[in-house]
Amino acid sequence: MFLNSQKLWTKMILILTIWSPISQSLHFDLHSGRTKCIAEDIKSNSMTVGKYSIDNPHEGQALPQSHKITVKVTSNAGNNYHNAEQVDSGQFAFSAVEAGDYMACFTAVDHKPELALSIDFEWKTGVQSKSWAKVAKKSQVEVMEFEVKSLLDTVNSIHEEMYYLRDREEEMQDLNRSTNTKMAWLSVLSFFVCIGVAGMQCLHLKTFFEKKKVI
Repeated sequence: MFLNSQKLWTKMILILTIWSPISQSLHFDLHSGRTKCIAEDIKSNSMTVGKYSIDNPHEGQALPQSHKITVKVTSNAGNNYHNAEQVDSGQFAFSAVEAGDYMACFTAVDHKPELALSIDFEWKTGVQSKSWAKVAKKSQVEVMEFEVKSLLDTVNSIHEEMYYLRDREEEMQDLNRSTNTKMAWLSVLSFFVCIGVAGMQCLHLKTFFEKKKVI
């Protein structure tokens, strides 16, 4: 009973950990002519949004042509989800078709002398990416509707995570059964090998003693 309770708590902790909204907010420097890529592990059918911009060193003035970047977002299967060239800011949003690592690559314009561009990048995935707040109005009824929609979205996310954990648990059980079967066969094989080696040693000793006329 104690072990079952412990397993239940472990699963609940895993669900809460995985369900927690993923938000990746970064600030990094990108040098002229260089490329920097950022990877994000996204599940299939998950919504993801991203927003990026170059810090303007001179507020109120337009950024020069040297402060431009090319941004590409691709999946591990090679599908292109966002492609912006010679921009100083932008955003993307899509629903992931396949699960796996998605890569956002930033390339700065080649410039001499070399410049260092400061880039702000925010990448949100899962429940947090669905901006229900944008559709919420001031009236109390609509605010309650917004809360209900948010809760429903959260419940659906937890439901998906439970199915995901169940599939992972089945995979682990299959792996354990396969490993146990292989270990059992290895133990049987080792037993017969030991018996064979012992038999050969006895035969060798018997032949040796017979030659020495000890027996």
